[in-house]
Amino acid sequence: MKKLKIKQLILLIISLILFIMLIISIVNIITWILDSNNTNNQIEEIQNIVNIEESNDNENTEIIEQENIDENNPYWDYIKMNLINVDFNELKTINNQTVGWIQVSGTNINYPFVQATDNNYYLTHSFDQSYNKAGWVFLDHRNNLQTLDKNTIIYAHNRADKTMFGTLRNTLNSNWLNNTNNHIIKLSTEYENSLWQIFSVYHIETTNDYLEINFNTDDNFIDFANMLIDRSIYNFNTTINENDHILTLSTCYTDAEKMVIHAKLIKKETR
Repeated sequence: MKKLKIKQLILLIISLILFIMLIISIVNIITWILDSNNTNNQIEEIQNIVNIEESNDNENTEIIEQENIDENNPYWDYIKMNLINVDFNELKTINNQTVGWIQVSGTNINYPFVQATDNNYYLTHSFDQSYNKAGWVFLDHRNNLQTLDKNTIIYAHNRADKTMFGTLRNTLNSNWLNNTNNHIIKLSTEYENSLWQIFSVYHIETTNDYLEINFNTDDNFIDFANMLIDRSIYNFNTTINENDHILTLSTCYTDAEKMVIHAKLIKKETR
């Protein structure tokens, strides 16, 4: 009888644990759905109030000087592309931490991005600063868009519903990689509009060695850039020199890996 009671107690405890785990799973699923709905509502609201204009080259446009680029390199087509120009007044009425807008060709990434005083806040807050585990697209708190660091870093969650940076992994697909029209990122900030040519795409075990923003010497920067190029799963036939500026996009690939893209500045327009 004593053995029977012990077995019943063990079964009861196991059943209770499984029940609690089930409840937690249901709560997590409901929370994820609610966060996703909130994020999509915010995206729709933003799309309704923001007009993204294309900007033709003018006296404020600067092509970033490059060296030894083959005449067949798509760079020559990229620098003919229009920039985007975004009016941030309406966006700042919703969130005064809005600092820019990002478009990544061949993905769903077409959002305003924000900047807080740390890199944690927008992991759990949406564009309107409401609590939301879907987070938002945000600039590294160390970066200064006005002076432009050597490496400008933008983060967001890799969402399964393909919002935020959920489609950044498209860049790992052969169809995306083989279409050179995809290898462009467009930014608009209050200071300038800019065009960035992608030169590296990869996923890697979580590390912070690609998150440096400034460098003591030109050689340090070139070594850093070459490390990023060597990691790429695809040869973009693009070089980096000591005068270049890099844009980095970072998100989770798995619990233990990061998905990363790097691009270099090739065209800008002062606002």
